Amino acid sequence: MATIARPLAASRIKAGPDRIAALFEPALRSWAALVYAFLFLPIAIVVFFSFNASRLVEVWTGFSFKWYGTAWTDPAILDALRVSLTVALVNAVLATVFGTLAAIGMQRVGRRTRTAFEVLVYGTIVTPEIVIAIASLLFFVTINVDLGIPTIVITHVVYNTSIVALIVRARLVGMDRTLDEAAADLGATPLETLRRITIPLLYPAILAGGLLAFTFSFDDFVLTFFVSGASSTTLPLRIFSMLRFGISPVVNAVATVMLVVTLTCIFTASLIVRRHGRGGGESGLLLAAARSAAEHRAA
Repeated sequence: MATIARPLAASRIKAGPDRIAALFEPALRSWAALVYAFLFLPIAIVVFFSFNASRLVEVWTGFSFKWYGTAWTDPAILDALRVSLTVALVNAVLATVFGTLAAIGMQRVGRRTRTAFEVLVYGTIVTPEIVIAIASLLFFVTINVDLGIPTIVITHVVYNTSIVALIVRARLVGMDRTLDEAAADLGATPLETLRRITIPLLYPAILAGGLLAFTFSFDDFVLTFFVSGASSTTLPLRIFSMLRFGISPVVNAVATVMLVVTLTCIFTASLIVRRHGRGGGESGLLLAAARSAAEHRAA
């Protein structure tokens, strides 16, 4: 009797948590659906009303592309787009170069130095942007530098270099280090090994990091707002200034274009990382951190 009672008691104890989970699972799913609706429904409304023929945002009168044409012919918006593209491209190049070199350097130093550097990388990512923006503004004011496109680029590069380093290091951890040793045995110099073996193998991660650096710079508002000058208005700053006079379909059209560009770059980078960075251990953890950073920025 005792032997029969023990399995029955164990099954009852096990069934208790299962019943609780079955009771709360529908509520948790409903709550998750409400959270996603709260986050993405306003974005869907902006995109929908960007095709509205009416000048009044809240009144739908028909489907039209005319506000996209109006935005495309507005000199102020075009000038802001030019500044945003210039800043994003220069930032992407510099952040990709610095981030790649930092990742390669972390692979070749001691454990203590690598750990200290990783703390700096992760610290830059998790630090709120407004803190970095205020610190950058105080730095430029202290050294008496005029605010403009160079200060925007420097601030963006400081932030985005950590993103690129994280992604490239995730790819580097999953690589076979015997390839470098084999190249050295065959007489290749460290520079030749870097150019012919390491860089080609890291190319998918470098490309993904560059796309993310471009995206984070193109749609950034907080950092740019603090370190921009009078003649360096980017597209997010232009949209913000237009909102002061009320919401118009032109704002919706510009915001939709920015959304398409941002999501395209982020999804492309995420796809590249997923296809070429599958692995476990430290590589998997680093990739997960990189993806979470991208998804957080996209949201």
